[in-house]
Amino acid sequence: MPVNTYPRELTTGDRIKLYRQRKGLSQAALGGLIGRSEDWVSKVERGVIPVDKLSVLLEISRVLDIRELAELTGRSIELVTNGSPEHESVPAIRRALNTISSQLGTDLPGTPLSPDELTQRVDEAWHSYEHDVDRYAVVGPQLPTLLAEAHYAARNASPDDESKVARAVISLYHLLQVFLRRVGEQTLSRVAADRALQLADQTGDPVLLGASAWNVALVLTSTGDVAESADLARSAMEVTAPGDDASPELLSVHGALHLAAAVATMRDNRPTAAWDLLHDAERVARRARIDRNDWRTAFGPTNVAMHGVHLAGEEGDATEALRLADSIEDENPVLPLERRTRYLVEVMNANRLKQDDFATLYMIGRIRKTSPEEVKFFPLVREAIRDLLKRERPAYRTELRDHAAHVGVLAS
Repeated sequence: MPVNTYPRELTTGDRIKLYRQRKGLSQAALGGLIGRSEDWVSKVERGVIPVDKLSVLLEISRVLDIRELAELTGRSIELVTNGSPEHESVPAIRRALNTISSQLGTDLPGTPLSPDELTQRVDEAWHSYEHDVDRYAVVGPQLPTLLAEAHYAARNASPDDESKVARAVISLYHLLQVFLRRVGEQTLSRVAADRALQLADQTGDPVLLGASAWNVALVLTSTGDVAESADLARSAMEVTAPGDDASPELLSVHGALHLAAAVATMRDNRPTAAWDLLHDAERVARRARIDRNDWRTAFGPTNVAMHGVHLAGEEGDATEALRLADSIEDENPVLPLERRTRYLVEVMNANRLKQDDFATLYMIGRIRKTSPEEVKFFPLVREAIRDLLKRERPAYRTELRDHAAHVGVLAS
């Protein structure tokens, strides 16, 4: 079958629908053949959620008898799984993660970092990632060397220092997890998350274990393994169950696990259970009282409310998502820039589903201004721009095409 049988401006969801109908399959039938629910297929075809996993695209192509993947995506696949260019720091990070841990840092000159020095270095990297608008360019090049320094320090730590060094190493793997996941490297992200969980399990600290399980759950959800993600989060919720004298850290991790489970459960097509988990998270947030960022969870009342917007959007209820968004202060400085940016994407997507082009374009502009580098890595932003290009108007053509060029989406 020749490439570009259908017009280039069709979205991936549009193309899946056309090929499914040509094949004579219902949404339920296609979902069954690829191991997904009818609701998932419906959301993909309507553009509610993107297909950002290459293996899923390949499986859909196989079932629908599509010989060339470009016919399904509208473009050649010279990209990573989320449709974005590979970040320049990924090859060096990949080499570091593929190196035996005991060999990391063996070629470093001088003495290993002290526990305080290592903790400071990791905290500084996290601060850059959470607050710098060019965080990927700033943090990415640091990660391979920092990983080597962390393992060098861990091998040389005294018994009294082992606990503090372990916390720093676990935190660093958490940073690697989110960095890699956000640039579309889910496989490497899972490697980093798993290593953090293994180290945390050895400490026996419920906070470290819960935070690390939360990281793994996020990766599982991003790869579509939502049932496994929800199960892991629920299991970790038992480990982190807070007593009356629970620390703020434990409350944050316990609450964040509820939010991770809620998102995964919603994507597993269990909306009632998902909303129940969100309401449980609200109760934990009331105990926490304020927005915090313990173990980079950004947990607190604001993040719980943001997840309400997310769940409504996942259900396809854009009206409810926007209603909930009206009461949220999205420039809360306590929340990391990365979290605020993801929330803006969710609001943008709700406006897109309402086909409010001007509001969608306005939100794309806010996302780009907030995170000019990261905007390129959001599949939903790219889908929104493609949608707008299909029906562009003179009133916003110049602005839209500027955004399209910035994220690498071609305008005809």
